[in-house]
Amino acid sequence: MNKVAQPKIIAVVGQTASGKSALAVLLAKKFNGEIISADSRQVYSGLNIGTGKITKKEMSGIPHHLLDVYNPKKRFTVDLYKKLADEVILEILSRGKLPIICGGTGFYVDAVVKNIILPNVPVNAKLRNQLSKKTSEQVYNILQKLDAQRAQTIGKFNKVRLIRAIEIAKSLGKVPQLKSEPLYNTLTIGIKVNENTLKEKIKERLLSRINQGMIKEAKDLQKAGLSWKRMDELGLEYRALSQHLQGKISKLEMIDQLNHAIWQYARRQNQWFKRDKSIKWFDLKNMGRIDQTILKFLKSE
Repeated sequence: MNKVAQPKIIAVVGQTASGKSALAVLLAKKFNGEIISADSRQVYSGLNIGTGKITKKEMSGIPHHLLDVYNPKKRFTVDLYKKLADEVILEILSRGKLPIICGGTGFYVDAVVKNIILPNVPVNAKLRNQLSKKTSEQVYNILQKLDAQRAQTIGKFNKVRLIRAIEIAKSLGKVPQLKSEPLYNTLTIGIKVNENTLKEKIKERLLSRINQGMIKEAKDLQKAGLSWKRMDELGLEYRALSQHLQGKISKLEMIDQLNHAIWQYARRQNQWFKRDKSIKWFDLKNMGRIDQTILKFLKSE
């Protein structure tokens, strides 16, 4: 009996400011695709300039999915992302189009591409409240004692994910990642960027977003009911914006802090993706090679 061929999808991954969104749009135009965002903060409505969310103009008429699908006052989870992404992929395939996952949240990409099934453990509000008062490093050390391997995969700086992992570990005794057979035949394209070039891109992009009204966006979100605490939990730009708007740091201090924090985040993204040996890495100057690789993949059995 012949094995049923798996649907083919493309994933475009890389560090923040590497040019993922623009490449995904270009590929969607060439290969009749639609784009599924894999960004843990761009799922939230209203978090636009701060997260560097693609604009309608930049989309160039290409349908984009899983942007603005959740209230930022609530916590979005990777298992919910996987459920929604799998549904969207089926819809795109039913239209005879190519699903293209694009994003820098490696855990979200892996959940779909590698078909990682996470345990459905309910929220423990009391535990979360206790852990939220601790530093990221303290939370990391707690998880390390419970499940050292999981702690290492998350790293010391993602407090929200560390807390969720502790929540699961305390409920189940460990944090399992249950992988089953992948649902899709995936070609993952990674974007290579020189370190110094990326640092400059991050600086330019940050200043551009500030000029576009990033501070006002955060102020409006707070007026609309997004608490300082929740803004801090959302991390990176919104953490620094929260501190600045509360008068804890100056604008220049905010910019300095963010340049450092975003660069550290980019390094963590690189570490995550580099562990996956199936990713095919390209410089954006080699578009011809990217196109050839995709064509070969789509024509293969």
